[in-house]
Amino acid sequence: MIDQPGDINHIRQVLRLREGDRITVAAGDEDREYLCRIRKMDDNGIQLAIEDVYGMGRELPVEITLYQGLPKGDKMEWVIQKAVELGAARIVPVATKRAVVKLTGAKAEKKVFRWQGIARSAAEQSKRSRIPLVEPVMSFPKALEDAAGLDSILIPYEEAEGMDQARKLVAGLKDKKSLGIFIGPEGGFEPSEVQMAIEAGADVMSLGHRILRTETAGMMLLSVIGFSLDI
Repeated sequence: MIDQPGDINHIRQVLRLREGDRITVAAGDEDREYLCRIRKMDDNGIQLAIEDVYGMGRELPVEITLYQGLPKGDKMEWVIQKAVELGAARIVPVATKRAVVKLTGAKAEKKVFRWQGIARSAAEQSKRSRIPLVEPVMSFPKALEDAAGLDSILIPYEEAEGMDQARKLVAGLKDKKSLGIFIGPEGGFEPSEVQMAIEAGADVMSLGHRILRTETAGMMLLSVIGFSLDI
């Protein structure tokens, strides 16, 4: 049964499907999609009959959480959209020391609600089988605690040197099931934050000789990881 107003409107008004038509549906939390026939459409929703099940294989073999330092303006919306398209499983907005944006209380809740909607739309557009979760805003120490259980943590940092080490770290992800990527805001991370990350088990790495914008750095690393895992 499809009962979300947005999905119902999309099926009726955009796709213009009717009873008897077929539609492909992703469950949202499984790596499968379902070929369904529309049995009934009414005010309560849309009833579907499953005709076939397919393994989609569209999810990365390593579950990636992007810990994004809060950027200025509406950059976070772009970051979320593209991170979902590139395979991130979770996005955590992080309040770092150099972040200009300060989000708390009702304002933060409203933003996260909007960001989750963007993640949902991006997942549907890119035919993801899961809708990535956008978590509430976390402090940097809290984000490190959140990442403590992950198999690997990477933190790109402009002071890091050696692309050979960066390549080794990315290559080593083939044996991992979960990964956290920490990206600083416009002003980057403070040295004390990088040290905290290292003490928490993070690997500092270089992204090359050029200084990337906050909205570019995470996308570059996600792209490199996806390509290296043959996705």
